[in-house]
Amino acid sequence: MKAHAAHILLLIALVLAGANKSYGSDRSYTTDGTDRTYETHSEPPSGDQLYALLNEANTAFQQANAAAKTPDKATELYRRAILLYEKIIDQGGVHNARLYYNLGNAYFLTEDIGRAILNYRRALRLDSADVNVRNNLAFARSQRLDKVGVQTEKRVLQTLFFWHYDFSLGTRLFLACLFFAGLCIGAIVMVWRGRGPVASTMAVLGGLLCLCFLISVVVETRERSMRLGGVITASEIVARQGDGPNYAPSFKEPLHAGTEFELLDRRPGWFHIELSDGSRAWVPDTAAEII
Repeated sequence: MKAHAAHILLLIALVLAGANKSYGSDRSYTTDGTDRTYETHSEPPSGDQLYALLNEANTAFQQANAAAKTPDKATELYRRAILLYEKIIDQGGVHNARLYYNLGNAYFLTEDIGRAILNYRRALRLDSADVNVRNNLAFARSQRLDKVGVQTEKRVLQTLFFWHYDFSLGTRLFLACLFFAGLCIGAIVMVWRGRGPVASTMAVLGGLLCLCFLISVVVETRERSMRLGGVITASEIVARQGDGPNYAPSFKEPLHAGTEFELLDRRPGWFHIELSDGSRAWVPDTAAEII
């Protein structure tokens, strides 16, 4: 049991030490690992097998980086790394922000923008404070074909409540605790020394800002539990006005890989989606994945 726990901890440590660079002018990535082999088993892989699988995935990723001058070979190695990372997730049940980040990097380097954005979003859902994930997600979004705008009402909200949209969930929770401490300090000073301007201001501001950030945390937590987002993963797909191929197209042009949406409803074989500009359509569930 102790050995199995040690292997799991080592697996998590290796994932956290994975590819940790952002996109931009430097498209080089590094992962730690040594070459190991893994045999497919019908049962869930053990700690030893997960460790070997991660090493093999990281090695394939490193070899793909080294083979940048031979694109076909590099692509083949990136795809192998993708298969191995996905085995860790699907068969091993490991859901880790760094693992999804590495998977997103591998998909991006094979020019699969849709699944790159999908896995960056999954990584961000697990660790919203990771700057590398945010940067790579923003860069991947800039490469997609569809340029869908944002509703005016939402754009106004994003401007007025920028701290809700720009700060990570962990940062907002930390700030709520910090301002609560300011409230407590101001209240204690008022009790011991009387109601002075400094103590009163500290208590009032601390209480208001603590309340704002707490409300922000509660709202996002509720939205995460009630709303599901998704990403178009097919290279292109015709969005329909109903849940069937006989319905008229919803837009003049098809949707392309990387377009993000909120899931409104699902029926056999179809997703009812809403884009960031408020437009709605139906797409086959084989053309998109839920985050």
